[in-house]
Amino acid sequence: MKIDLAYGRDGLTVSLPDDPTTVIEPLYVPGLPDEVGAIRTALRDPVGVEPLRRMVSPDDAVAISVCDITRPMPSALVLPAVLRELGHVPPEQVTILVATGTHRANTDDELRQMLGAEVVDRYRVVNHDAFAAADLVDVGETPDGIPIWLNRQWVGADIRITTGFVEPHFFAGFSGGPKMAAPGLAGFETTMRLHNAEMIGHPNSVWGITEGNPIHDAIRQISRQTGVDFAIDVTINREHRITSVYAGDPEMVHRTACRFARSTAMQPVDEPFDVVVTTNSGYPLDLNLYQAVKGMSAAAQVVKQDGTIICAAECSDGVPEYGLYNELLSSGSSPADLLRTIQSPGHNRHDQWQVQLQAQIQLKADVQLKSGYLSDPQVRSAHLTPVHDVEAAVADAIRRHGPESRVCVLPQGPQTIPYLRASSG
Repeated sequence: MKIDLAYGRDGLTVSLPDDPTTVIEPLYVPGLPDEVGAIRTALRDPVGVEPLRRMVSPDDAVAISVCDITRPMPSALVLPAVLRELGHVPPEQVTILVATGTHRANTDDELRQMLGAEVVDRYRVVNHDAFAAADLVDVGETPDGIPIWLNRQWVGADIRITTGFVEPHFFAGFSGGPKMAAPGLAGFETTMRLHNAEMIGHPNSVWGITEGNPIHDAIRQISRQTGVDFAIDVTINREHRITSVYAGDPEMVHRTACRFARSTAMQPVDEPFDVVVTTNSGYPLDLNLYQAVKGMSAAAQVVKQDGTIICAAECSDGVPEYGLYNELLSSGSSPADLLRTIQSPGHNRHDQWQVQLQAQIQLKADVQLKSGYLSDPQVRSAHLTPVHDVEAAVADAIRRHGPESRVCVLPQGPQTIPYLRASSG
């Protein structure tokens, strides 16, 4: 069977044997026939709050949180629609904050690609910087003692609006919603507490769980405690077309969007597989190896203990070189060694959460990587096995696991989250 894998911008087609291969994809939902009209309707008839046009006064300072380049959020459609509803507010009173979290700043070309040239030219667009102390403000702490440092311009605005893309998230349950405030616009100290080894290692810090997930519970508490006035969340399909739009009260909106995303993205299976082929959903999600851990995590949900995961992720942005992910990977002799270090008392370093999650996956399965941009030494230094031909890698894995091997393919990676029926799913 020929299978199109989401890989980079152009995709990757592979031929795999029919008999042992099961392909698992999200329930396909066509894009809305009038995406802009649906966004406008949601904005003008929101859930639980007044429409933006009535909520926002002409003299209000407005801050809008938007996704960075690592998310396929259709901001070029959503953001202009939001700004049209704010047409009575002078552009100089509107600040668009790119919720980078601890990621790198987006380039001008990327901003124009993401938001549209007209928006970038007319409005103030700012990349959030989690490490710039002068750009952050202390707004207290959560009841559990997590310090809340947020972007100063976000906190200082009269009206705060989040725009998010909702899909299952490998440790926060679902993306979008409150994540657009923290960690999206949070300071480094806040992010480190949200992502420490204890939080990441909690059994409920997984795909699809938002209630009782300590990370999502804390993120939601920060949003609630510091105030978000209006939210708009969308879901998308494999063509990155909008499939549903929700606007209004932040918690109501995100809860409804998560319910829709769960119904399309989370797919049950009866038993685990010997071999799982996965992707990181193509560009922009497979920009780097750091992001590709999500695709590995999706595969890990249904791979047998000591099975094989083959991940196809282009990684055109490298490992990457910014942050400490690459350095941390190189600091241990094995995934088990890395995990011991991360879980040792007092250890808390930038990007360790991604290394922790990757190590946990590698203790369960042999993880192989197909990348067009990373060299074999780079892949090996990340404790992964480089492969150059996915078909050959699958054939080799079947030989290792035996003639009764079962193969699963996740062509869209973490856009589909398979789970065993016996689990909570």
